[in-house]
This record gives sequence, C-alpha cells and structure tokens, in this order.
Amino acid sequence: MTPERLDVEQALPRMQALASRTWSPESRHHPGQLAWSAAYGEPDVLDLGPAYVLDDAWAWLESLDWLEVCGTDPAAVDAVVTAALAGAADEVTASTLETEAVVTGVLADHGFVEVESPWFTHHHLDLADLPAVGLPEGYAVRAVRPGEHEQRAAVHRAAWSPTSRVTTAAYERLMTIAPYRPALDHVVTTADGEWVASCCVWLDPTTGVALVEPVGCVAEHGGRGLATAASVSALTAARDAGATTGLVCPRGDDDHPGPARLYRRIGFVPGARTRTYRWRRGD
Repeated sequence: MTPERLDVEQALPRMQALASRTWSPESRHHPGQLAWSAAYGEPDVLDLGPAYVLDDAWAWLESLDWLEVCGTDPAAVDAVVTAALAGAADEVTASTLETEAVVTGVLADHGFVEVESPWFTHHHLDLADLPAVGLPEGYAVRAVRPGEHEQRAAVHRAAWSPTSRVTTAAYERLMTIAPYRPALDHVVTTADGEWVASCCVWLDPTTGVALVEPVGCVAEHGGRGLATAASVSALTAARDAGATTGLVCPRGDDDHPGPARLYRRIGFVPGARTRTYRWRRGD
C-alpha cells in the first residue's frame, strides 16, 4: 500500500472527494475548508507541502511541520501518515477532531502526544431554523459578483489584517476552485457602496453541508450585527441552493470567545472540539 505523493493542487479534488464521502458531524474536514486552506494565498507565499494519497486516506503536509490527515480505514491512514512523516520536518504538529478515533489512534501509534494549543469547536445548524437577515439602516447585503475579486480580497484584509495573505490574485484564483460559488459569498455594503463585512459559504452538494469560512467585519463598523447579517444571508442562499446543514468552526478556548457567541446567537449548536498533537523525530 504505497501512497501517491502529489502537489496539493493535483491532490485537492481527491482530498475533497474523500472528505465528502467520509463526512459526518464527527469529521474534521470539509471540501470548502480544504479549498480555502489550499488557495487563500498565492502559492509562492503559502509554500504548501505535498499530499500523500490513497483511495481511502490522505495525509497533507500543509507545511513541513503541520500535518492534516483524513480517513477512516486504519491501514490506509497508517500508510499515508508514515509516508508524510518520512518527508516532514523533525517536529510536526497535527490537529484532529476529538471524535476521529482512527486518525488519533494512528497518530498515537506514531508517537504523537497531545499538547496545549488554541482549539476549535465544530458547530452545526439545521438550516430550516435559520433566522431572518437583520441589518441596521444604511446597510445592504448581497452576493459577490464574478470579477469582484479585488474588492472581495480588500474587505477581507480590512477585517482581518493589512498583512493578510489574501491578495487580489489569490482571491481571483480561489474563485475558480470548487466548491466556491459567488452566489454563496456575501458582503455587506454601506449606502455609498463601501464593503464593510463579508462571509463566504462553501456548499458540498454531496452532503448538503454548507461551511462558513471565513467571516469578517471592518472594525469601524463593528458591533452592529453586520457579520451576523452576512452569515445569515450567505447561509440562506446556500439553503436555497440545496444545503440542509450549516457548519462553522470557531475558536472554543477562552482567549477568543466572540465568534462562537455570534454563531450560537444564529442558532449553531456546539459539537466536538479539535485536539492538537505533536511528534518529534527520534522520540
């Protein structure tokens, strides 16, 4: 059982297909999350490592010291992890959902030990229970249109950081990668057309799961429910396109509680959390 070693651009469709095929509320990976991780910056800036792929498992060195793993067959998961660690840095960190017993078991067999780290909680929402979109006076919400990658990248940077890796060129490329749809990428604008909040939703048509990733609001317009409005608007569009379940994965630890509170106000219910593990060569 020898995994194929592929650049992530080559491997991504197969990685997404397996994540979709094995998805459950106890699973970490969603096709949209993989698309975002693989393309939110320009390739020479992200410097992504290779993926090791079998039909029933994959392991991706998102960087040489960070490992992502997907699969439910123990032998296949062991094979891809073994291959990835052979080409990894001497210290590697991996994050899994606490419910992924096969992956965590294989990592433990390879000598990974749990470490303290910021963690994330997967939240789920029955989209039949979505609230209505609410906006204060003077604001509007709409979907991104094809060709608006420059404005879309700019509002992301304004909300997150001027040094964000999300450049105009990166977002233009991101918009070509499945399962991205402009109709599910929503922005809040002011009366004079300024973009001030955004939410991108990724719909996996196989599972009906719509992932919220990422959401942001420009600080000067914060505290007015604009990020919530963008999220509800994009999720409503996803529901209209066939989605049945919403998924969002905010920080769960006490150092960054705001996003989780926002999503719970929408109706998201917390589920499993991530756990972080570290491996050192020779240990």
